[in-house]
Amino acid sequence: MQNPMELTGRTIIVTGAGQGIGKAITELVLGLGGNAVLVERNPETLAATAAAMDPERILAVQGNVAEEGFGESCVAQAVSRFGAVHGLVNNAGITRPAMFAKMTMQQWQAVIDVNLTGCYLMMQAVGRHMIERAKENMPQPIGTTGAVVNIASTAGKRGSIGQVNYSAAKAGLFGMTMTGAREWARYGIRCNSVGFGTVVTPMTETIRSEKFAAQTMARIPLGRYAEPHEVAPLICFLLSNGAVYITGENMTVSGGSHMQP
Repeated sequence: MQNPMELTGRTIIVTGAGQGIGKAITELVLGLGGNAVLVERNPETLAATAAAMDPERILAVQGNVAEEGFGESCVAQAVSRFGAVHGLVNNAGITRPAMFAKMTMQQWQAVIDVNLTGCYLMMQAVGRHMIERAKENMPQPIGTTGAVVNIASTAGKRGSIGQVNYSAAKAGLFGMTMTGAREWARYGIRCNSVGFGTVVTPMTETIRSEKFAAQTMARIPLGRYAEPHEVAPLICFLLSNGAVYITGENMTVSGGSHMQP
């Protein structure tokens, strides 16, 4: 029986691929037979992560997703190396915590730039490439041109104390995802988002610290934090033909901390 999640022959761009969730997603993409374009702002982190992977099936691209023109450059490099781009995982993100009344404009803008504008720029660049491919090869079965997965957060659905910038950016991804899904469905491009609860990454160190651990854990019915390798499979499923009829959805992987009908 063929694995419905197989990604053989597909090239996936993963932003924020140097560590944590992005690294776990990249590793699974490779494990499922795909090629991976690792996008990371930190050159040392990128080099260390890439060094442990198959050089024949990866492309390491250092840069800032929030810079205009970077997305187009990244896509061009991926096409030059692998021939086409079939998927995008918008995973890059930062936090700049501060209480609402005390947040500075710099803290607000830094998070909006990376977590929202950066996703928009990468999604636009990849979308343009996919639309061109679809026009060249249509007619074709809907849902086969490519897939975008935006990494959201439960903070975008319920808010997060001390993170109005992060919550606003992640909530914005829901609208961006659904708009992409509606506009690009006719080209066979699917767009979904996945929001996480508390995953063991450097970004969640504060809420997992001794000061906040008890109240963080109390919100999780499964009684533990998620590891990056536990949340990566849903992302790869959404990139694969196993999700060929799923688009415009905003899913959650949270151990039950966020439930909805």
